[in-house]
Amino acid sequence: MSTSKPDPAAGDLAGKSVLVVGAGGLGCPAALALVEAGVGRVALADDDRVELTNLHRQVLYGESDVGRDKLDAALETLAHFAAPGQKLEAVRTRLLPENARALVRGFDLVLEGADNFATKFLAADACHLEARPLVHGAAVRLRATVWSVAPGGCPCYRCLFEDLPAGEAALTCAEAGVLGPVVGLAGALMADLALDVLTGSPRYGTLFTYDGLKDRFRAVPVEARPSCPLCGPRATISELDELCYTAVPSDDGPTIRGVQP
Repeated sequence: MSTSKPDPAAGDLAGKSVLVVGAGGLGCPAALALVEAGVGRVALADDDRVELTNLHRQVLYGESDVGRDKLDAALETLAHFAAPGQKLEAVRTRLLPENARALVRGFDLVLEGADNFATKFLAADACHLEARPLVHGAAVRLRATVWSVAPGGCPCYRCLFEDLPAGEAALTCAEAGVLGPVVGLAGALMADLALDVLTGSPRYGTLFTYDGLKDRFRAVPVEARPSCPLCGPRATISELDELCYTAVPSDDGPTIRGVQP
């Protein structure tokens, strides 16, 4: 049990629930902050194991956890910071088209810290279709981006990216590399935005970016895109189709089936 001073908002947060998608470099610090803030129910969704190369950025694990199921190790650590009555849950699966809507439906908010664009699009679509607020986060190399999306979007993730990015823009942190402090900063900001949503003071529609090379932090408003296939007035996405999250080659680079007309 944590011995830190109780958060004044803990009473309001005790009845709230958050699903953290990905128990990696973003999900670890974010989950820790949510638990310490007093969120009543925190669930982590992942199906991976701890690797030695994870340890510089995934703060819930130590060397003795290498080879263990991530969720077992993460929940064991989080339990030391949880207060009586808080619920910590393991969702032993990735977010998939066949389970995404049912999973997000059971929580007040979803925090998405995946390291691939397919899962990010899937989380965006599932949360929009189930009218759940969503916090997105990403960190690659020396850059981090974080923002929160209202249940109805406007803007949403697809207002920024309609299709799967190509080339270096689609690299994961494992492929491109990432610095631990950059990931930690992103995870902390994700938790901060999540707590704003849960306590009724959301900062929807502002994209927060950090450039570690220049040590520059920016907040940029995102405009809703009228042609957005998810939250636009003529939206075309009304269900989750597995093919919509599969990159296929084309003359202009990879696209996502089912999105392009």
